[in-house]
Amino acid sequence: MDAALKALAEPRRREIVRLVWGRELPATDIADHFAEVTRSAISQHLGVLKAAGLVIERRDGTRRLYRADRAEMKKLRKSLDDYWTTGLERLRDVAEAAQREKEKR
Repeated sequence: MDAALKALAEPRRREIVRLVWGRELPATDIADHFAEVTRSAISQHLGVLKAAGLVIERRDGTRRLYRADRAEMKKLRKSLDDYWTTGLERLRDVAEAAQREKEKR
């Protein structure tokens, strides 16, 4: 999960995931979306996303096609939901205990 969160901390990588969510795109089309960024930089971003398990790469001849790994993204979302739910439950328990103590006084 740490690698995925670190990868998604970079705004361009989040945009890449958005671009390939629900569709497969060649690296050149992804790079064309970012006029101010070199193709080499986009290739590096794709490598980070791939290493983090957030995108899947498929070769088609000489082209590399990318799509979001939706199953991995769902796992990440569940992990984050569980993390926040547990934390919020602990916070609620502390707040309720503090309220009970206050009412005893």
